[in-house]
Amino acid sequence: MNEAKSRGKIIVFGIVFWYPLAGVTYQFLHYLLGLRRLGYDVYYIEDSGRWVYDPAINDMTPDASRNIQLVAPIFEKYGFGGRWAFRGYYPDGECYGMSESEILSLYWEADAFLNVTGAQEIRDEHLACPRRIYVESDPFTSQVGVALGNEKTIATLAAHDMHFSFGENLHAQDCSVPIERFQWLPTRQPVVMDLWDPDNESSSNPAYTTITTWHNEGKDIEYQGETYYWTKDREFMKVIDLPSCCQTPLELALGVEEEVSSMLTKHGWLLVNSVDISRDFDSYRKYIQQSRGEFTVARDQYVRPNTGWFSDRSACYLAAGRPVITQETGFSKYLPTGNGLFSFTTVDDILTAIEAIEKDHRAHCHAAKEIAAEYFAAEKVIGSLMKRAGL
Repeated sequence: MNEAKSRGKIIVFGIVFWYPLAGVTYQFLHYLLGLRRLGYDVYYIEDSGRWVYDPAINDMTPDASRNIQLVAPIFEKYGFGGRWAFRGYYPDGECYGMSESEILSLYWEADAFLNVTGAQEIRDEHLACPRRIYVESDPFTSQVGVALGNEKTIATLAAHDMHFSFGENLHAQDCSVPIERFQWLPTRQPVVMDLWDPDNESSSNPAYTTITTWHNEGKDIEYQGETYYWTKDREFMKVIDLPSCCQTPLELALGVEEEVSSMLTKHGWLLVNSVDISRDFDSYRKYIQQSRGEFTVARDQYVRPNTGWFSDRSACYLAAGRPVITQETGFSKYLPTGNGLFSFTTVDDILTAIEAIEKDHRAHCHAAKEIAAEYFAAEKVIGSLMKRAGL
């Protein structure tokens, strides 16, 4: 314990209780476990003025009690009892886990916080923490906001003294994301490898799968006369006929209305309900572990500007030893492709990747896991981030 404390007391801010689905929970658990394994004294805090999303009612609500019941046992299971808190910073918002006074004391005692996904709005009490690190999972939005002079975006970023992004290609000449005022350092999603070890190396699901949201509204961005889209349906529609071109089953875990479901089924896609999978921590992991691999697309805001972004969920597929075929965002400059991991820009690229994997699926599974261990292992990714932050 003395060794852990000697490396510093660290807060991770996040959105686990705000959006209590398994993929989000894993994203932050990887940070918590990785920091602890590196010897840091780590806490998870959620202290936002936003209402939470309750999957039971499929809507936003000020009552976080059901979300607490979903997530708190996972924190307890992995040894973070007494080290997590949710404070609803809105009228009649409740405090769970650590008390309000303990939260406020922690802000003074901590050596740094990691504002992962940048979702925690920074208030005066947070400024007591001497090191404030912004970890961006979704590049493009904040950089364009700065370029357009958005005062709220600028103030949010200025409240932090270092800025990391999953957009590993942001400062490159072949990336069109505007970079002004703030320096963005590259990072990627950390993965705790042993969380993803499958029960056996063979997959029980013959399909390439992914877990996704079909359509999003309200996050498209207008910049220099062009619209950059956040929603994934536009990208899937570009490859809508893919199932008819290959014999390997393709399955989407998503939630859509009947009209979209019928359209996808007509084109040969297999469908399962994403909420049923994602509301349960173990079901989500098992779904990935039992898949033959992942086929997925990326959002236009990552693809067209060539951001270098890579999915945290795809990193989990790799860690589970499942090959990944995903849309090129510029990430192939930083991650090895062609063995266990494949990028695509055309349907022919996808078919070539599937053919290669199916020739020796076991070898590509091993390669996928090796990529995860080398490029996404939590100790390496977080260790690099903390070293560059001087922590």
